[in-house]
Amino acid sequence: MKTATKALCSVVAAALLAAALLAAALFAGPARAQDWPQFRGPNRDNKVIGFSALTTWPKELAKKWTVQVGEGESSPLLVGDRVYTFGRQGGDEVTTCLDAVTGKLIWQDKCEAEAVKGPASRYPGTRSTPAFAEGKICTLGVAGVVSCLDAAKGAVAWRIDTKSKPSYYTSSSPLIVDGKCIVYVGALTAFDLATGKAVWEWKDGKTPYGSPVLATIDGTKQIVTSAFGSIVGVGVADGKLLWKFPFGGAAYQGTYMTPIVDGRTVIYSAPGGRKGPGGGTVAIKIEKADGKFTATEVWKNKQAPYQYNTPVLRDGLIFGLSAGKSFFCMDAKTGDTLWTDDAKRGEAGAVLNAGAVMLALTGDSELVAFAPSNKTYTELASYKVSATPGLSYPIVAGHRVYVKGKDSLSLWVME
Repeated sequence: MKTATKALCSVVAAALLAAALLAAALFAGPARAQDWPQFRGPNRDNKVIGFSALTTWPKELAKKWTVQVGEGESSPLLVGDRVYTFGRQGGDEVTTCLDAVTGKLIWQDKCEAEAVKGPASRYPGTRSTPAFAEGKICTLGVAGVVSCLDAAKGAVAWRIDTKSKPSYYTSSSPLIVDGKCIVYVGALTAFDLATGKAVWEWKDGKTPYGSPVLATIDGTKQIVTSAFGSIVGVGVADGKLLWKFPFGGAAYQGTYMTPIVDGRTVIYSAPGGRKGPGGGTVAIKIEKADGKFTATEVWKNKQAPYQYNTPVLRDGLIFGLSAGKSFFCMDAKTGDTLWTDDAKRGEAGAVLNAGAVMLALTGDSELVAFAPSNKTYTELASYKVSATPGLSYPIVAGHRVYVKGKDSLSLWVME
C-alpha cells in the first residue's frame, strides 16, 4: 500500500512539475508563431504568421464571444492561450486577461486614471497598446503612468507616474527589449523591467504620438522613433543619439506613424496639413562609417497616409490608407504610387501582411481581404466585425480574428 501511495505521489508530482514547466514556458519562453505580443505584432511590422488564405471565402464570419473590456483605441495582445486588453472603465484604466478560446476572465488590474479633457476627449479611453515579454505586461496610461504587471496573475511588479503627457495625451506604445521597458513620454526612457528604475533617457522637444521600433544596423541595436520634426535612431544599450533625419508634417500629426525598417532602410510617413509643411512618405538609408551613423534620403513621395494609419511593407510594396481614406500601394524602392482605390474606408485602416492576402480592419468596422497586387486593388472578401468603430489593430491567428471595437473585444472565426 505504501509503495502504491508513493508511486501515485510520484506521478502527481511529475504532473505538477510538467504543468509548472508548461506555465513557465508560456510566460517566460519565446513567443509562439501566432502570438501577437505587442503593437503591430512580434516585429512591429504587421506581419501575420500562419494564416492560410481560403480558397472560398465564407459569406460571413462566425462570432464566438464578445466581452466588455473598457473604452479605448489600444490594440489587444495574444500570447499562448491568453489575450490581453487595455481600456478605460469609469475612472480606471484596466488591464484585462482573458482565455483566448472562451473569453472567460482570468484576471484584471485596475489603476485610477486622469480623465481625458479638451479636444482630445473625442477619444476618452486608452490609446497605447501594451507590450508582453519575459513574463511581464507593460502599459502606458493616457496621462503618463507606466505599469509593469506579472502576466500570469496580474500582480503589479511596479508602477510609475511619469507626470508627463503630450497635449493630446499618450498614444505611443511600450517596447520591451533586453530587459528594458522603453517608453516615449516626456523623454524616450528605458526602465529596468525588473525594478522600474530608469536606466537612461533621451529627450528632444515634445513627446511624439507614434510608437518606436527596434532595429539592428551594422551590429548596433537601436530604437528608431519619430520625434517632433525628425526621425531618430537611439542606442538600446545607452540611450545615446546615433543619427537624426529632419522630416516635416502637420504639427503633432507628423509624429503619429510607426517607422518601417527594412534592413538599412527606414521608411516613414506623415500626413500634411493646413498649418504645417506638406507631409508625405520618405525613405532614408542608414549607414555607418568611421564609427558614426549617417541618414541619407533615398526618395520622397507626396503620397501621405491617413493620420491614424501606418503603412505595411510586403515584398517591395507598401500598402496603406491614404489621406483620402482609400487603400493605396507604393513601390518601396522608388517611392512611386502604383494605385489608389476609390472606396472610402473610414478613419482607420490597419493593414496586415497575411501571406497570400492582405487583411485590413477599417474605420467603418469591416475586415477586408484584398490581393497583394502592384497593379490594381482587388477585393476578395469583406465582413462586418464590430457594432462600434475603433482604431485598434486586429489579431489574426490561424482563422481566428480578435477585434477590439469601442469598448468590447470579440472573437470571430473563418469557418
